[in-house]
Amino acid sequence: MSGIVQGPGPDAVFASRLADGVFEIQKCGACGTHVFHPRVICTACGSADLKWVAPSGRGTVYARTIIRRKPEKGGDYNVVLVDLDEGVRMMSRVDGIENDEIAAGLKVSATIGEGPDGAPAVVFRPEGDTP
Repeated sequence: MSGIVQGPGPDAVFASRLADGVFEIQKCGACGTHVFHPRVICTACGSADLKWVAPSGRGTVYARTIIRRKPEKGGDYNVVLVDLDEGVRMMSRVDGIENDEIAAGLKVSATIGEGPDGAPAVVFRPEGDTP
């Protein structure tokens, strides 16, 4: 059965690694392009030769929005798009800074935190800030 992917899909692998405290993205063995969101083939060249690699974790906020909620509903939170130094863009949030201080161009570093559903998630902190 050549060509059939065996085992868990790339989303499940990504989630499993986060649960183990490991943040990795994919890199194409054929063309060297970093890939995120997890895929079965490279978005640049179509190769299925994708390996899991640890990114630097450094990035830059590309855009942000603030979701406004009543305090009894959990209060306001931010949603950001972050361009990792490896060239991929991720949706996440920035912790450790007031929502209104987050702006495009802010340098950030990735860490593993908790998502809104309680599952492990990649979150960012201002560069130089430690949890």
